[in-house]
Amino acid sequence: MARMKQDEPNTHRTMHVVNHIRSLIENGTLQPGDKIPPEREFARTLKISRASLRTGIGYLAAMGVMKIRHGVGTFVADGPPEFGKASLSLMGALHGFQSWQMFEARIILESHLAALAAERGREEHHAALAEEVAEMFASINNPSDYLIHDLLFHRIISQASGNPILAALIETIASALYDKRRKTVERSTDLRESAEMHREIYRAIRARRSVEARKLMEQHLRMAQAAQGMERPPERKAAQPGAPKGRPARIAAAAS
Repeated sequence: MARMKQDEPNTHRTMHVVNHIRSLIENGTLQPGDKIPPEREFARTLKISRASLRTGIGYLAAMGVMKIRHGVGTFVADGPPEFGKASLSLMGALHGFQSWQMFEARIILESHLAALAAERGREEHHAALAEEVAEMFASINNPSDYLIHDLLFHRIISQASGNPILAALIETIASALYDKRRKTVERSTDLRESAEMHREIYRAIRARRSVEARKLMEQHLRMAQAAQGMERPPERKAAQPGAPKGRPARIAAAAS
């Protein structure tokens, strides 16, 4: 394959991958459960670098269109793809949404979604959560892959809540945060601690301990917010109303 003029992935190449796979799904070439071609072959077909292809596949996995299975391959996910879902990123760019504002919304919504998931979740939700926890532990040394499974874990919880309106709201927020997070996730540290916290949330949901699930989710998201702030380069940030002036010296890194 001819050398790319620019090896690093960018938005244009990412959307090239997204649009190509969308067309394959829409025309029936790819069906739910189908495995996509090997990375080298697929990149050659699209005439892009493998790095750009991985970024595009990661984007699709975060949207719920693709499912990455370590050591097995990448597959078209079952269920309706999320191609048509509007992203909150555009609104954020227009209106200056701050990361802490989106996290505040997540804490309010997702802590209660976790409680509802503990009350209403079915066995298939429990099995899917267990699979994503296992994938998180398997990808501890690959932050980009870890982030995808992290996002899918939270998506399953929102689906298990049984409230599609709340699930749709949190989906737009999580997708917007993913767009920002994938640019900094490589600076994450100690993802094992994050994976262990996700496992505790899963266990509380499976055991139908709704109060515990709510508290664990809130704790997890507050830790994730602090950790992600440490990933970004130092910059002047808008003050968050009521935010504490100091933080503990050691904050666990988290991917959510």
